[in-house]
Amino acid sequence: MSNFDVAQLAHVEIFSPKPQETLDFFTELLGLQVTERQGQSVYLRAYEDFYHHTLKITEAKEAGMGHTAWRASSEAALHQRVQSLEKSGYGKGWIEGDLGHGQAYQFQTPDGHNMEILWEVDYYQAPDELKTKLKSRPQKRPKVGIPARRLDHVNLMCSNVTQNKEFMKDELGFKLRENIILNDGTEAGAWMSVSPLVHEVALMGDRTGQKGRFHHIAYWYGYPQHLMDVADLLVENEIVIEAGPGKHGISQAYFMYVFEPGGNRVELFGDAGYLIFDPDWKPLTWHEDELEKGIIWYGSPLPEEYFLYGTPHKTTVKG
Repeated sequence: MSNFDVAQLAHVEIFSPKPQETLDFFTELLGLQVTERQGQSVYLRAYEDFYHHTLKITEAKEAGMGHTAWRASSEAALHQRVQSLEKSGYGKGWIEGDLGHGQAYQFQTPDGHNMEILWEVDYYQAPDELKTKLKSRPQKRPKVGIPARRLDHVNLMCSNVTQNKEFMKDELGFKLRENIILNDGTEAGAWMSVSPLVHEVALMGDRTGQKGRFHHIAYWYGYPQHLMDVADLLVENEIVIEAGPGKHGISQAYFMYVFEPGGNRVELFGDAGYLIFDPDWKPLTWHEDELEKGIIWYGSPLPEEYFLYGTPHKTTVKG
């Protein structure tokens, strides 16, 4: 397998029982742009996202993740990954496509998270009033909210982090960047990427013992001070801030966690943490007695709900 068959995180679909309120949160407060609507879904992107969309909001009875989509590095790489996924037993099959992209192959993680891999994508074309002279940006910076710049990563809750980590490594070519090992040897978290980013996917042990739940989607701001600006705006508009702004030791991320009105957790990500260019990078392991600084480098401790709440939300607790 080529380690470069998967190029990047392409888009994420989230479910919301309050689709209009969820849409208002992302557009009016975070400054995302609506590209298109179809049926019970709305397709959006941040102003430095080049593709047709990076977020799909779909009306549903419960909050959660519909699917996460990865873009292959070429058409040949797509078919190479599909051959492996079919042999793995976790493949589901091809779909003809969706708004904004062509044919995609759907599969699940061992925990049951829905994913797809694709190659053909539509690029966003700004209307005349949104065209910018800055050639490296697909549109003007929005005039609404405190606008996020691009999609960054997803965090998935897992009943078994190691099993899902090995799947992402073996089937999609992800590299382990950092992880957490508890005193009993359990792997409690893994941060993985296919690019120089610290992570495009994080896998987090689900303390309730459930499978396939969604922890959060993250959008990147670039400048940490924007987290303070958007925090003020969110409080004014009665959006619940769960934690932050603060800084993680793991990934060096400047973070703030909030709940959009439909119930999904959203991370607002300031700065890029750090970038990895070393082709011989050795994963960084945090042990249980080091986690105080690993989880919170500075800022207030994360609340207990951060480690228990995921979507769909159920109250079952392991043990």
